[in-house]
Order: sequence, then structure tokens, then C-alpha cells
Amino acid sequence: MLDPAILRDNLEAVSRRLRDRGMEMPLDELARLDVDRRRLIAESEKLKHAKNLASEQIGRLVKDGRKPEAEARKKDVRELNDRIKQLDGELGVIEQSISSLLHEIPNIPHPSVPVGKDCSDNQVVRVWGEPRRFAFTPRHHVELGEELGILDLQRAAKISGARFAVIRGAGALLERALIGFMLDLHTREHGYLEVIPPFLVNSAALFGTGQLPRFRDDLFHVEGHDLHLIPTAEVPLTNLRSGEILEREELPLRLTAYTPCFRSEAGSYGKDVRGLIRLHQFNKVELVAISEPQRSYEELERLTSNAEEVLRRLELPYRVVTLCTGDMGFSAAKTYDLEVWLPGQGAYREISSCSNCEAYQARRAGIRCRPEKGAKPEYAHTLNGSGLAVGRTLVAILENNQQADGSVVVPAALRPYAGGLETIRRVA
Repeated sequence: MLDPAILRDNLEAVSRRLRDRGMEMPLDELARLDVDRRRLIAESEKLKHAKNLASEQIGRLVKDGRKPEAEARKKDVRELNDRIKQLDGELGVIEQSISSLLHEIPNIPHPSVPVGKDCSDNQVVRVWGEPRRFAFTPRHHVELGEELGILDLQRAAKISGARFAVIRGAGALLERALIGFMLDLHTREHGYLEVIPPFLVNSAALFGTGQLPRFRDDLFHVEGHDLHLIPTAEVPLTNLRSGEILEREELPLRLTAYTPCFRSEAGSYGKDVRGLIRLHQFNKVELVAISEPQRSYEELERLTSNAEEVLRRLELPYRVVTLCTGDMGFSAAKTYDLEVWLPGQGAYREISSCSNCEAYQARRAGIRCRPEKGAKPEYAHTLNGSGLAVGRTLVAILENNQQADGSVVVPAALRPYAGGLETIRRVA
């Protein structure tokens, strides 16, 4: 959530930056409501002051034995009370309207974010690795997975419907190996604390990270309970410190977790319908950081590099792009996407998004930090990124490491986690 003071003092600048995101927001209405709010507060405070003075006067009149005058003043106090209640009621309605509007406003893009409409306006920051030259036509991961007997989409559809997958045998081993490899890398070398969070969270947690109320349709809700399946571990990890003040020695706080993720993918029909790219349920290793505001962009570069290291260790070609204003997520102030090369599709595809949300989520979730001992707390900055999406990493391994005979070579860095498995072959 944006700071209401920023909206009040920089309305035109905020409107312009939101238009850069391709969004027209009712900021004029918000400004008008804020004027009404302040007017009502001022009038209510004035009447409360008059009521206090009248109450003191009544006490003196009673003490002096001037009962008729005291009774007359009591009538005035009752009228003041009625008017104060009326004003407070009007104020409550206005504050609810302001709150609802604020919750619908996305974060303001950082000045370094390129202005653009969609992914075609994203800017490539760097490229790592050379896409392999094949002596044969590389195949899509679905064909490879089905021929190797490690991917079964038909039986997944039978038991769950479209956009689910059954991964088995060496494929399941490889997914499990990837999870262990990623967690070990991030905890042992990158300094993250591993967490096993709940996979069900309440509405307050989803509000804190910005999924509610705007993206309710993207969530799976548990009927009869204030619980939703998590769309990403970002939600429970960030909200672990909701309503808390972090001391300087705790910062930056770096957390990682493996979780399954659940998304209804509302509005994405027709996109990536084939294979493992866009599923209702998928595995992911998440990175979350909570930082002092002054150092959050250093932390973004670090977190992004930590996610990149997974791809480098697996020897998968990729590129880093800065998302333009029109392609960023709701809560993000700046985002880098890592896009891995998929030869079966002849394209770079997203495998991680690394974002600095600045104070946007922290303000919603009440996460503050103290810059130094005894100082006044301020809102922290929160960051998150995939480190990485496990299913998409499996896709990248299958497509980049496929051989002419249909087998797939397991990356060397992954073999200790896969029982020494070097090659995936079809099992009769």
C-alpha cells in the first residue's frame, strides 16, 4: 500500500507514474475524500474540545449550587455528543472508501524502470551462456517426458483436470534432487534461513503481500474457512514478521522455502496450455528478504544473483531482463526476470522473477524496522524471487540436455542429489 502522504503531496506525479503502468486510478476521488476526511476530523476535534469545556463548566456550576444552569449545559453537551457521533459515522464511511481505493492502487515504479506497455518493452540486462547447437531438431519437453516415461499428463487430467501433471520415476527423482540442490545452495552458500511454512494462509496474510483483494480470482479458497492455498511461499515467508519491528542487527533477514504453489491462473486461458510451464500446482523454491530501506536495491541485486547462480551451476543458458512499467507485478517497484533458454520452443522463457516491493507490502503487513537502537521505527523494504521454479527448471534440463536418441543428460551439479544418476533413459 502506498503512503497516503505521498498521494496527498504528489498527486500528479503519482498519477503519471501509474499511467506509465497502463493504469488509470481514481486519484482525484481519493484526494477529494482526503479533504473531506480532514475537514470532518477538524470539526469533530473542535466539538470534542467544546464538549470538554462544557463538562468542566457543568462541574463548577454543580459545585456552586447553580443546578438549573448546569442542567441547561448538560443539554448542550448531549447535542454536542449527537453531532460528534454523526461526524464520526461520516468519517468512518469516508475512511473505508479511502482504504478500499488505496488497496486497489499498485506500487509506484522505481525511476530506473523502463516505461513500456508489455513484455516487448522489457530491457535485456545481461546474457549468460550460449544456446547449444543441435545436430538434430530439439524436441519439446512434453514429447521427451512422455517418451522417457517420466511425464503423464493424461492420467493427471483424469484425476484432477487440465493443467496438472504427474511426474514419475527419474523425473520425480530429478524434481526432488532440484529442490535439495537449490535449498542447499541458498542456505549453505548464500546465507538464507530455511523455513517450512504452512501451505494454507489466512486473508490477512494475502492482503499483506498484495494478493487480496485485487487478485481473489487467482486463489484457491478453502470453503467454510478463512484459508487459501498459497500461490507462492512469498506469502507466508513475508508475513512471518507481520506486525513486528525488526532490530537493525536482524537485517537483512533472508529466508528460503520449498513449497508447492497453487494458482487458478484466472485470465490465462490459452497461454502455455501444453506441458509444465503454467500449471495449477507446481513446486518452487522461494527467496525472501526484508531489508533496511537504504539498502534494498543492493539486496535486489544480491537476491537476483543468488537465483542466477542456480542456472549457472546447472549450466543452463539464460538472460536477465528488467521488466518495463506495463509488465510488472502489482506490488513490485522494480523486477528482474530470469529467462532460461528452451530449445524445444526456440525462446527464452521466465523461470524466476526477482522484485523489490520497497515499503508497499511492509505498510500493508505492518513490518517495520529500527535503523538504529532507540530510533523511531520505519517501514522495512521487502523483496522476493524464485530461486527457482522447480518444474520450469526440469523443463530446461530436459530440453537443453536432450540427446539424439531421446535420452537426457543430468547436469553434473545435480548428480549427487540424484543418487549418481548421469542419464535419463527410457525404461522398458
